[in-house]
Amino acid sequence: MTTPSLLEVGEVFRRYRHEFLEAYGDILSFEQRQVYDAVATCRTPVLGGHLYQCDACDHQLVLHNSCLNRHCPLCQASEATRWLDCRLAELLPVDYFHIVFTIPSSLDRLALQNKRVVYDILFQASSQTLLQIAADPKHLGAKIGFIAILHTWGQALLEHAHVHCVVSGGGPSPDSSRWVACRPDFFAPVQVLSRLFRGKLLSLLEQAFNDGKLSFHGSIEPLANVKRFRQLINSIRKKELVVHAQEPHGSPKNVLKYLARYTHRVALSNSRLISIDEGRVTFRWKDYTHASRVRTTTLDAVEFIRRFLLHVFPKGFVRIRSYGFMANRARQASLELCRRLLQESPARKESPAEEDPDLDEDGTAADHEATKKTIPCPVCGKGRMVRVMEIPPTSPESTRPDVSVARPWRSPT
Repeated sequence: MTTPSLLEVGEVFRRYRHEFLEAYGDILSFEQRQVYDAVATCRTPVLGGHLYQCDACDHQLVLHNSCLNRHCPLCQASEATRWLDCRLAELLPVDYFHIVFTIPSSLDRLALQNKRVVYDILFQASSQTLLQIAADPKHLGAKIGFIAILHTWGQALLEHAHVHCVVSGGGPSPDSSRWVACRPDFFAPVQVLSRLFRGKLLSLLEQAFNDGKLSFHGSIEPLANVKRFRQLINSIRKKELVVHAQEPHGSPKNVLKYLARYTHRVALSNSRLISIDEGRVTFRWKDYTHASRVRTTTLDAVEFIRRFLLHVFPKGFVRIRSYGFMANRARQASLELCRRLLQESPARKESPAEEDPDLDEDGTAADHEATKKTIPCPVCGKGRMVRVMEIPPTSPESTRPDVSVARPWRSPT
C-alpha cells in the first residue's frame, strides 16, 4: 500500500501508466495525453528542479519543478492564491449570492462528446438568466456583476456539468444614477431562475443541433435523428432543472475566499485519496443527496484514471468567465461607478468579522513551498532556504513529455 506521503493522483498515473494506455491509449485525445504526462511528471526528477540551502545551518533541500497544468492537483493551489490576490481589489462592500446552474443528467453524455459547444451553451444560458432576472424591475431592476466557474464533475468523478456563480447583491440602476440593492437574504425565486434557465438552455441546444454543431457517437448516436433529438428536448422541457441559490456569509474578503475554493479546483484533490493498493484506488467523497455524508469509493486504478481524464477541458477553453459590471472589457470603469454609487447610498450593515477560512476544504490550500516567496528552513527554523543550484531533468529532452504546451490557461479575470 502506498504510504500517506505518496497519496497523489500523480502516483496513480505513474504506477498504472502501462495498464491504462493498453486499455485506452488509442482513444485518448491530444489534450488528455498532455494532462496525463503533466500530472505524472509534476514535481518529479523528470522535470528537473533546484537545490536550496539554508543560510543559517546549511541544510539542503531539493524541490522539483511543477508542470503548471491547470488540471494538476499539485499546481492549482498556487494558481488559486494568485487569482485571489488579483481579485481582492475588485470586491465591493455588498452582499454576494452563490447560485449554481446544472444541466440535466440526460445531457451528460452529449456534453462529454461536445464539450466546447455544450459547455459554452451552459455559460450562455446561466449568464443570460441572471442578467435578465436582475434587469427586470419586478425582481431587482439593476445591472449586476458576477463570476462564473465551470465544473464538469461530481464528487465520485462522474459526469456532472454545472456552473458556480457568485453574484453581487445589487448593481447600478439602468440610468447609472443610484445603487439598487437586493434583499440581504434573497436574490430571486429559485423557480423563476430554474424555468428561465431551462428555456434558454434548450433553445440554445436546439439552435446548435440545427446548425450542425453537435456530434453523436456510440450510445447517443440515435440522437442524431431529428425526431429523437426533439423527443429528448421535450422530455427535459417537462422537468424542473436544478438551480441552487444561497448567500455566502461573512465579510467581503471571506466571500472572495469562498469563491476561490471553486476557481481552480480539479476533479479530485490529493487530500481525498485514502489508499493506492493492488491496482485499486480508494478515495472519500461527499454525498450531497444525503446531508453531505462522507463516503468512500474504491475503483480499479485504470477506471480511476479514465474518470479523472473525462474532465479535461478542450485546449484554450475558458472555464472562468465574468459578466455584467465584472466583464473584462469595462471592468475598471464599472467598478469605479459602483464604488461611487455605494458611497452615496445609505450606509449598509457590515457583516461580522470572521477568521479567514482555509482556501479549499478539499485540501487545495496545501501548497508547495516552492511557490511561496520565502522558504523557512525545516530543520533549524531560523534560516531561509536560498536557491543555490539548478538541477537538470533526469531524461533527455527528446524523451521527456512535452509539457510546455500544456501550461495552464491563465484567467483574464
